[in-house]
Amino acid sequence: MTSSVNDVSVSSELNARLKAIKLVVFDVDGVLTDGRLYYSPTGEALKVFNVKDGVGIKLLRDCQVQVAIMTAKDSSMVAKRIADLGIEHYFPGVKDKGLQLDALATRQGLDSAQLCFVGDDMVDLPAMAIAGVGICPQDAYSLVRQAADLITPMGGGQGVARYVCDVILQAKGQYESAYQMAMAPQFEKDRTRTT
Repeated sequence: MTSSVNDVSVSSELNARLKAIKLVVFDVDGVLTDGRLYYSPTGEALKVFNVKDGVGIKLLRDCQVQVAIMTAKDSSMVAKRIADLGIEHYFPGVKDKGLQLDALATRQGLDSAQLCFVGDDMVDLPAMAIAGVGICPQDAYSLVRQAADLITPMGGGQGVARYVCDVILQAKGQYESAYQMAMAPQFEKDRTRTT
């Protein structure tokens, strides 16, 4: 038996694993962005985010699934996006994502079966190996696609996080109720972190 979001089937075994998720960790470059860097005339690297991902992340958090962002780079633009979304767990400049994920899970009292990691390149593999569910975009590096439990039907920056959020919400039986919340005016409340 399978369940589906956006006409992509998920096995009943994977659906059961997604149902257990309590923390989703997203990489940035190649997942929340398309992985390309745009340089301003002053040499600042610019990143483009998909607004649909923000809605999905808000829905996950409103349904009591924690969200974290873990990236190897440190960017003021990423920090601004994270603050705008009110994401509490933000880890820039991470050299060992597996170690960082393990430390975060320990702090939050979560075991590996409750973790989902979404990444696209070699630096993400140690964290994906720890997580109960590893997900990557369609255009992830080949070895990452081989290691992933689920490959999204879109590439990085094209709504990967929204898709992941939808799949998890569906597995938890919260998809319809989450989208009812999304239509309410208070859904767009200010979520900005003040730290």
